[in-house]
Amino acid sequence: MTLQFKIFDLYDLSEIKVVDHGLKSVINLEPKLILKSQGRNVGKLGQIKVNIVERLMNKLAVAGHRGKKHKLGIGHTTGKYSKNMKIVLEAFELIGKKTQKNPVEVFVKAIENSAPRDEITVIEYGGARYPQAVDVSPLRRVNLALRNIVHGASDKAFNKKKTIAQGLADEIIMASEGNQESFAIKKKRESEAQADSAR
Repeated sequence: MTLQFKIFDLYDLSEIKVVDHGLKSVINLEPKLILKSQGRNVGKLGQIKVNIVERLMNKLAVAGHRGKKHKLGIGHTTGKYSKNMKIVLEAFELIGKKTQKNPVEVFVKAIENSAPRDEITVIEYGGARYPQAVDVSPLRRVNLALRNIVHGASDKAFNKKKTIAQGLADEIIMASEGNQESFAIKKKRESEAQADSAR
């Protein structure tokens, strides 16, 4: 009998299946007791080796940064691993209580639902610039979904009564249900609508 690790000795990842075939290779659900790669996987496609929960925690550290604008970050999300991971684990606990499901499973479903398939890029042709629809690579789809989930959580908690953990839990639950009020789902629809009009 092989011993199955649970992450943080709480959540079993062995039963979780990634339904979206395009994302199977880039969502890492390898069980480890402590998710801490300490920035070792920095080579090309190194992110694929990092567990998806740890990648969420890493994105949480820069919740305030939007493109070239640097909005204020939330005081609790510092660069500290323990602080950020505590927020993620608190959010997972809330998700578990609200949905009665494995929170990591709900989180993976949220990523699948909020990962955009198309977006636009700008191409220059004869001095004029045109928007052009392009397919999004699997790794970028996951990165965009994670970023949008964290931005949505940040907006829900910034200057509000909600904590960032509650905001994160709400955003993940709404995205997993495909709820239109989810920031990540809105962003996905926006991106795909722009791509449709630029074909």
